Amino acid sequence: MIEPYYKDPDCDITIYCGDCLEVMKQIPDKSVDLVLTDPPYGIDYSRHISNGIHSKIANDTTLNWLDNTLNNTNTLLKDNGSLYMFCSWHNVEVFKIAINKFFEIRNMLIWNKQGNGMGDLTTTYGSIYEICFYANRSPQLLNGNRNCDMLTFSRSGNELHPTQKPIDLIKFLISKSSNETDLIMDCFLGSGTTAVACKQLNRRCIGIEISQKYCDIAVQRLKATPMSLFK
Repeated sequence: MIEPYYKDPDCDITIYCGDCLEVMKQIPDKSVDLVLTDPPYGIDYSRHISNGIHSKIANDTTLNWLDNTLNNTNTLLKDNGSLYMFCSWHNVEVFKIAINKFFEIRNMLIWNKQGNGMGDLTTTYGSIYEICFYANRSPQLLNGNRNCDMLTFSRSGNELHPTQKPIDLIKFLISKSSNETDLIMDCFLGSGTTAVACKQLNRRCIGIEISQKYCDIAVQRLKATPMSLFK
């Protein structure tokens, strides 16, 4: 049994520090309304910080965890629940095949990060987008007005995590596919953006992160986030 690393005293948000495959076994079946997660992309990504130092992503050299994670997700999601899972073009077919084993993919959303592309622009094209699969077992109504599959949100700056997503992007996806007090799960929590977004939007949240460093960052972000005024 992996005990919670942190429980927010103001709302129903819990962070676990550990392997998501183990923590997910503790969560009741069909209890989660939405899974929104940004897992390792299997590309051994590193980000240059300074003085030759690079920040690496844990468990980013393989995707051998992907099927088991999606199988657990399938068990935990309610029948009317949905999944948002980010990936990059490098392994898009691997993610697509794995997700289709358990869900029906409704769309492949494109996050337009704006700004200049990343990478060695002398040898290839700069990448200014990432992919997010939207999937579920049966078609679900999206909240609000109809939106296109190009999501334009500026980068977060990656100040807290090498692949940190902008909170406005995460809040948008949560708002489209969940309602207040719904339970959201992020099994690759990173620096805690999903948990912070849930607190701002009055959602419950379970966040799982294997790195204690990023769990601590997520906790500090939650502590600095005021409770939603809408209950």
